Amino acid sequence: MRHFRHLTPEHRSALFHREPAGFTARSPARTLAVALGATLYSPATRPGLAEDVLKQSGCGVASMVLCLEDSISDAEVPEAEDNLVHQLIRLDGLLDEAERDERLPLLFVRVRAAPQIPALVRRLGPAARTLSGFVLPKFTEENGTPFLEALSEAEASCGRRLFAMPVLESPELLHVETRTETLSGIVRAVEKYRDRVLALRLGVTDFCSAYGLRRTPEMTAYDVQIVASVIGDVVNVLGRADGTGFTVTGPVWEYFRPQERMFKPQLRQSPFLSGRAESVRAALIEHDMDGLLREIELDRANGLLGKTCIHPSHVAPVHALSVVSHEEFCDATDVLRPERGGGGVLRSAYTNKMNEVKPHRAWAERTLLRGEVFGVAREGVSFVELLAAGVK
Repeated sequence: MRHFRHLTPEHRSALFHREPAGFTARSPARTLAVALGATLYSPATRPGLAEDVLKQSGCGVASMVLCLEDSISDAEVPEAEDNLVHQLIRLDGLLDEAERDERLPLLFVRVRAAPQIPALVRRLGPAARTLSGFVLPKFTEENGTPFLEALSEAEASCGRRLFAMPVLESPELLHVETRTETLSGIVRAVEKYRDRVLALRLGVTDFCSAYGLRRTPEMTAYDVQIVASVIGDVVNVLGRADGTGFTVTGPVWEYFRPQERMFKPQLRQSPFLSGRAESVRAALIEHDMDGLLREIELDRANGLLGKTCIHPSHVAPVHALSVVSHEEFCDATDVLRPERGGGGVLRSAYTNKMNEVKPHRAWAERTLLRGEVFGVAREGVSFVELLAAGVK
């Protein structure tokens, strides 16, 4: 897999100072946590799920969650499990080993109950190699530990590495009187299984539902103060850059317009060549994307990386804004130069800021890791060109 792999080599070369590096499901966890990018959710009931996975992969999706939980009704669960197993066995049969590395996104199953994990792995047999892991809903220490134990059982039965992505969305985490205790319990649970916890996901829709709230397309999660306070506390406790933290991913964006393309054909073809950035920006705002763009930027500013997506049109903006700009790259490499190990302050290469070596070191390390996975843009290449390139 490789982000922006659907572009021609010539187009990638024109856009990137350093092109995105490849990765597979066997890559180090630290790399995969960054490579998740826009994680696209799909109900496990879809009859053409195998083809859907390959189609979305061809459009730039690098991680998907096949959902057996909130996206389907209680009555649909047995049928959805059967369909999931059938479709993953079909998918496995469509690909040889080299094609799995090249075309198969990181695939996760969102389950409802811990016993589903080993049961599904047993039913899949050899096709379990299509899976990278499982998404664990409403995660707390009490109900999350059985999920993690079930994951270990499934790993032992199939003989391959499986990751967990707990979803932090329980009322106990939202309510201020139980938040500290709940966070402490989550830390204990995930620390015990650190090598298998790929990332922590935030269930902001569940947080809002507890108070009967729903943000509009003009509002980000950070405009809803109850939600913003939870995000801040989760990052404070679980997202630290001192080696004890985990990757925390951004919340879902609920709005889309499936009946229209994001860009009219002439806009999709012309921005990179003609520089019509304002036309593209106007098209984005017209499609309720302005709020999404602001939320992605705020995710990064608040320590989150990647994003839960429920519509393919959200993938390109998330990935375009994940590319490291040339300016960021210059700042990060300056901070991390070996001769700067003793600290100090230096003027940035763009001469518009001061880089403090010791305080900015953790930021620089994270930035270069993101640049390895998503690439570094050429000088003068903006988000608009990257977005236009990412839309198929």
